[in-house]
Amino acid sequence: MSFFIENWMLIAVALTSGALLMWPALSGGAGAGSVNVTEAVQLINREKAAVVDVCGSDEFAAGHVAGAKNLPLSELEAKLPGLVKNKATPVILVCASGMRSRRAVAVAKKLGYENAHSLSGGLSAWRAASMPVEK
Repeated sequence: MSFFIENWMLIAVALTSGALLMWPALSGGAGAGSVNVTEAVQLINREKAAVVDVCGSDEFAAGHVAGAKNLPLSELEAKLPGLVKNKATPVILVCASGMRSRRAVAVAKKLGYENAHSLSGGLSAWRAASMPVEK
């Protein structure tokens, strides 16, 4: 017992650092529903994932992931079932930075697409990895 009393500060630091390390996993932070570029490519190649760009049509025309279909975030709830008919198909949602696509994952999951993912870092991460971009 005297060990705990004499080293209370070290114990507090250890508990705090452990809590901070666990925070992203417990809060559903950056990793929840998102995939990095490598994981996205594997889903596309191995499981024939559908890639849906949730940017506006002007952003989509400026450049998008090769083979992606454009469906702006505002139209996602109404038109995703028509675009991706099989709800078991993996869906990768992409935007410029990954912010809108995270919101789109919530919409897709609400519609029953349990295998919906956001591309972490968005199109900028895709380009940084030197992956193909269409215009």
